[in-house]
Amino acid sequence: MENLREILQITMRRFGVLDKNCCSVGKTEISLVQSHILYEIDKRSNPSMQEIAELLGMDITTFSRQIQSLAKMELVNKQQSMTDKRVYVLQLTTQGKAIATSIDTQMNQYLEEVFSFMSDFEKETVIRSLKLLNSSMAKSNMCCHPVK
Repeated sequence: MENLREILQITMRRFGVLDKNCCSVGKTEISLVQSHILYEIDKRSNPSMQEIAELLGMDITTFSRQIQSLAKMELVNKQQSMTDKRVYVLQLTTQGKAIATSIDTQMNQYLEEVFSFMSDFEKETVIRSLKLLNSSMAKSNMCCHPVK
């Protein structure tokens, strides 16, 4: 049987998961965690801090520090909710939106190139397999699974 952990380790390294900074846009260096945060905020309309933290499987204290850092970089705005003063909502700034879009474009170009080495059948197989893997991981009671 193949060493599945080794296969996944190599895949993660090739995605740059171990790199301190996953992306740079101009002079702005973005960590992998920050990239995920920007991506998730960008996909939603005024999400709460708790919503994004839970989605990423991060404790709120660690997440709050990341938001502070992104706010200092002028990429994210954090504002108190008008309807519930205990809740803070997040928005990307104009610069944050530009960086999120740039990272998205870079990742899509990378994936497009990677998939260009595969037939249509192989692409569909990989995508179907990744969806199945994600679904199975979400059902696992072991460590390291993201919050649904």
